[in-house]
Amino acid sequence: MFQTDYVFTSESVAEGHPDKVCDRISDAVVDTFLAADPHARVACETLATTNRIVLAGEVRGPASITSETLERVARDAVKAIGYEQDGFHHADCEVEVLLHAQSSDIAMGVDAAGNKDEGAGDQGIMFGYAVDETPELMPAPIVYAHAILQHMAAARHDGSRPEFGPDAKSQVSLRYVDGKPVGATSVVVSTQHVEGVSQADIRRLVRPFVEAVLPEGWMPPEDEFYVNPTGRFVIGGPDGDCGLTGRKIIVDTYGGAAPHGGGAFSGKDPTKVDRSAAYAARYLAKNVVAAGLAARCLIQLSYAIGVSKPLSVYVETYGTGKAPEAELSRALQELMDLSPRGIREHLSLNRPIYARTAAYGHFGRPAEADGGFSWERTDLADKLRGLIR
Repeated sequence: MFQTDYVFTSESVAEGHPDKVCDRISDAVVDTFLAADPHARVACETLATTNRIVLAGEVRGPASITSETLERVARDAVKAIGYEQDGFHHADCEVEVLLHAQSSDIAMGVDAAGNKDEGAGDQGIMFGYAVDETPELMPAPIVYAHAILQHMAAARHDGSRPEFGPDAKSQVSLRYVDGKPVGATSVVVSTQHVEGVSQADIRRLVRPFVEAVLPEGWMPPEDEFYVNPTGRFVIGGPDGDCGLTGRKIIVDTYGGAAPHGGGAFSGKDPTKVDRSAAYAARYLAKNVVAAGLAARCLIQLSYAIGVSKPLSVYVETYGTGKAPEAELSRALQELMDLSPRGIREHLSLNRPIYARTAAYGHFGRPAEADGGFSWERTDLADKLRGLIR
C-alpha cells in the first residue's frame, strides 16, 4: 500500500549555484559543437572555484572549435548568469581547457558500421516519470521550488531586484491528503545578496515571489517560512563553494519523487543514453498520463554499451493504470524506436538546445518551436490510446 497522507519535500537551485554554473558551461560546450556538427561527440565536465574554471573530458568535432573558442564560451556563460564579483568574474577568471579526443575504444562501440546500428554510449538505467498533480504532469514540490527561483532570477536580470545575487536555493515541503497536494508546510529560500541588505529586508523582498508561485492559501505558517536562515549570504557562487558538473541530478529531474539511474545530463551529447534515454523515458511516461491511461507513471529503460536496443522497458503505474503495464510497454515500443539513434531522431536531439536545460529542471518545461524540450510534447497520447486493447 502506498501512503496517501504525508509531507514531501523537493529543492531547487538557481542558475548561479556553483554546480549549475558548471552545468551551464558544459551544456554551452555541447551546443557549440552541435551547432557546428550535429553528429559531434561531447563529454564535457566543468569545475569552477574562486576565479578559475577548468574544462575536462573528451570530444569529437570540427577542428575549428579551438581552446580559445571554448574559453570564450565559458566566459559568455558566466556573463549570462550575471557573475561580476571580485572572486568570480567572467572577464577576469582563469579558464583552462583540458578537453581531448574521444577514446577510440568508446567510439568503436557507439558508431554505426556495416550492419551494426549505432550503440549506446554506455551501460546504464534511466527513469522517466509523470504524475497528474500539476498541469506540467510533474510533482508539485519541484515545480514550485523551480518557479520561485525562476521568478527571482527574472527580477534580478531585469533590474527590478538588484539586491539579489546569482546564487540561490529553494526548498518546498507540501502536505498531501489522499495522494494530492493541499498546501505548504514549510518553504526555505536562501539567496545571495548585495552587501548592506539585512536579513529582514531579504525576507520582505523574497516573500512576494513565494506568494506569487504557490496557490492561494498555500503559504506555510510564518514560523515555517525560512529566508536566509544563516542571516548573511554575500559571498556566493564558485567563490563561496566549488562547483562541478552533474551534482544536482535530483534537482534536474523529479525532486526525489521518482528513482534516478545515477547518470547526469549536462555536458553530454545525445548519443549518451544517460541524457537521451532519460528524455525518452520522460516523454513516454508523460504521454501515458496525458492519454488518461494512468494518473502516475514510471518508466525504466536499460542499455549496454555498444548495443542499440534497450535491454528492458519497464512500466509502473502504481495501481492507477487503465491498462496492464505489460500492454503499455508493448504499445510504447511500437510507437517509438528506443535505440539511441531512434531516440535522437524522434526527439530531434542533434541540435544546440541544451544550455537552456542547465537550470530549473530538464522536465516540466514547455516544448519550444526550435525543438527545445521536445521530450515534453504529448503528441503520442492519441496514438497510444488507440493501441491499447
